[in-house]
Amino acid sequence: MFFLSWDSIERLLIVGVLAYIGLVFLLRISGKRTLSKLNAFDLVITVSIGSTLATILLNKKISLPEGILAFFILIGLQYVITLCSVKSKKFSKLIKSEPVILYEQGNFIDHALKAERVLKEEILQAARSNGLSTMKQVKAVVLETDGSLSLIKSTESEFSDTLGNVKCTRVSKRE
Repeated sequence: MFFLSWDSIERLLIVGVLAYIGLVFLLRISGKRTLSKLNAFDLVITVSIGSTLATILLNKKISLPEGILAFFILIGLQYVITLCSVKSKKFSKLIKSEPVILYEQGNFIDHALKAERVLKEEILQAARSNGLSTMKQVKAVVLETDGSLSLIKSTESEFSDTLGNVKCTRVSKRE
């Protein structure tokens, strides 16, 4: 139970080092986007790669070449999906969610909060995390495609071009 054999330790060391080198090599080839957290799809790929690495290391029935092939398939599919989403807006909308405004100019957008399952307290926490003491300092709060909350601070200017691609479910002066 505590120690099976030196063979299992030796296999773990050799396969662990080689799988790690193979993974790093494939990640360098595929680019920075592979491990980004831009949306839910990217998160699934990141978790899948970690799960695959653990399986390669701990399951003796999975050979190193099979594990490297699994990495290649996951990273290759992620590359193809992101390439297709860059080239086609329809495809991009199919696999990615849109950012959504949850709070704007002093008002919580209740139906957006409910639809996105976000509590007002979570928005207040995001404001505090950004060093704000009052919501009057906040122009807008956006739920991003990766699930994070972005705060746009109030300024003298009413113009805000960072909200251009954000889904707004109510009439706004923004254009």
